Amino acid sequence: MHFNLKYGSGTAAVDLDDSRIIDVVLPKPRKPLADALESVRRVLAKPEGTPPLAEMLAARKPKKLVIVVNDITRPTPYSVLMPPLLEVIQKAGIPDSHVTLVTATGIHDPHTPEQNILVYGEEVCRRFKVISHNATDPAGLVYKGKLPSGYDFWLNKLVDEADFLITIGVVMPHYFAGFSGGRKSILPGVAGKETVQKNHARMVELMDNLPPIRENPVSLEMIHAARLAGVDFILNVVVDDNEQVVEVVAGDLEKAWYKAVDVSESMYMIPIKEQADITVSAASGFPRDINLYQSQKALDHADRATKKGGTIILVAECREGYGEKVFEEFMNRGWTPQHIMAEIKAHFVMGGHKAYGFAKVAAEKNIIMVSSLPEKIVASCFARKAGSVQEAVEMALKEQGTEARFIIMPEGSVTVPVIAAKDG
Repeated sequence: MHFNLKYGSGTAAVDLDDSRIIDVVLPKPRKPLADALESVRRVLAKPEGTPPLAEMLAARKPKKLVIVVNDITRPTPYSVLMPPLLEVIQKAGIPDSHVTLVTATGIHDPHTPEQNILVYGEEVCRRFKVISHNATDPAGLVYKGKLPSGYDFWLNKLVDEADFLITIGVVMPHYFAGFSGGRKSILPGVAGKETVQKNHARMVELMDNLPPIRENPVSLEMIHAARLAGVDFILNVVVDDNEQVVEVVAGDLEKAWYKAVDVSESMYMIPIKEQADITVSAASGFPRDINLYQSQKALDHADRATKKGGTIILVAECREGYGEKVFEEFMNRGWTPQHIMAEIKAHFVMGGHKAYGFAKVAAEKNIIMVSSLPEKIVASCFARKAGSVQEAVEMALKEQGTEARFIIMPEGSVTVPVIAAKDG
């Protein structure tokens, strides 16, 4: 069987014997919306759990309307979402000067002006203020009290001062929060670094046994934070592996988002017959494989598909290297996977959580990377470098034996393998 796996802005080819393949893990197909723009207009007019957006804006007449948007690492179809949203805002008589876009960078780097144009388009960047959240700037944060787990909630000041707050997101599986989108625009999107760190610290409890989304304690804390932040209205989509919109929801923070979650789950939580000796996982190409920090998701998903002692081939360009300084520092300490895991469990720190993700896999499995990264960086992540996917397969077969069986994950960053329940 021939595969052209997404790799950066191109593809990487590999051929495998059909008889050796257990499963090809792909999103379940769902028909793209026939007219996505019209579907957005429809849900803005008939949202879940709130009045129509036009009515809400007419009643509130906001002078500080804030729209929280995703950063460059989270592909979002703004060309579909923004025109209908801006139509409603304009018809409500709200001038462009009253609207600010806040980029939910979480603890990622702020956007450059060029990245803003690349992500949101020239017209949006010309008409509106676009400001990246800074999780480490005390002057830009406001204290909102304690969250149920007992830690402090620090929120972006512009978001806090908004008199109407809209969030835009994409709902996809997430390795410990369950799913992205919805409440995640606020925590971690526009929260202070200390708050994000305390919330994410619970990932070490959840990664091996992720609870159902409506019971996930990390997600529930995120919802609480988003309610405290005063989210008035969300606009979220589910996309397929070609970034085509298959579902759009709008309205209440939970009602609309959970509707999208159910669609996303039906597409991206994929049953597999059994675990493989070798799993080939492509990190879904650029921008999902922009760096190691983002590509870790494809490694985590592959981990679920691979037997203990097996080999994972991670196909990820990583044109921007590690992607985060603390993560990079952890990976270059020369520690064993077990040492990194013990340190993060004892002293959780943001960035270190990605090191934990790599270490957790490396503690039990072999990792081979097909990447543009130099061998030294690949080795720091407990992996060996291969020059091509085909070469990586040959390396893996030497480890696992010529009779080894494969699972292929062409969309490894977004598909989550689930062992199918056996009868009886």
